Amino acid sequence: MTWDLVTLNSGYTMPSIAYGTWTLGNGQGPIDQIAQAFDTGYYHIDTAQGYRNEGEVGIALHESGFSRGEVFITTKYSGYDGYDIPTSIRNSVNNMNTSYVDLYLIHNPRLAVPDIPTAWAQMEKVVEDGLARSIGVSNFGVQDLETLLASAKIRPAANQILLHPYVYQRQAPILEYAAEHGVIIEAYSALQPITKEPNGPLDAPLNDIATRLGASTDQVLLAWTKAKGAVAVTTSSKKMRLEGYQDAGDLGKSYVKG
Repeated sequence: MTWDLVTLNSGYTMPSIAYGTWTLGNGQGPIDQIAQAFDTGYYHIDTAQGYRNEGEVGIALHESGFSRGEVFITTKYSGYDGYDIPTSIRNSVNNMNTSYVDLYLIHNPRLAVPDIPTAWAQMEKVVEDGLARSIGVSNFGVQDLETLLASAKIRPAANQILLHPYVYQRQAPILEYAAEHGVIIEAYSALQPITKEPNGPLDAPLNDIATRLGASTDQVLLAWTKAKGAVAVTTSSKKMRLEGYQDAGDLGKSYVKG
């Protein structure tokens, strides 16, 4: 399996495939599923204040026996319960029973209140306080990043966005802008063309590529994501699928660049 570490502009490294907790809910179920992800080689866990399962991430990490430094944890400021960024990050690290997170993101530009420069200054303070090693954003477009960078002391390390072939043309400008400014792109919902939008124009070429490679269509989509230079954030409750997603890192780039 070849999902290499990527180096962020903060100097820290991040696994290029992540296990996302967006759809897991809370309770024992997500704890068990995160444990299964650990067993399958996922050492980057992506959660958020808004997912309501940071506590389950912390329990799974504690029960895994891994040291804190062996697992990369991303969480996000989602603006829940009216809490501001300083309060939210402290709640998040307390929820996960950890002293810091590896990456802390503003979940959406509309949450950057009263404005992006002010919110970003609060994010920079999170780094200064040692509560996050790297900071970034999610769902930011080119104009949002331009506004942020105009006053930033610390560049965002990552921008997590919706990315799959059906939205590639729309997202191409932010991919290019991020690359020019050293911001890693993280891709969520990479499998949406087959999970939520089946029977579309992508089906025929996707099936053809999968047949030629002896792979599954979800593996091809994840390989496409990797070929676009993005970190893949994915999930499944099925161990076999998680193993297949890991194997997708080895698919030949020459087949999935289009």
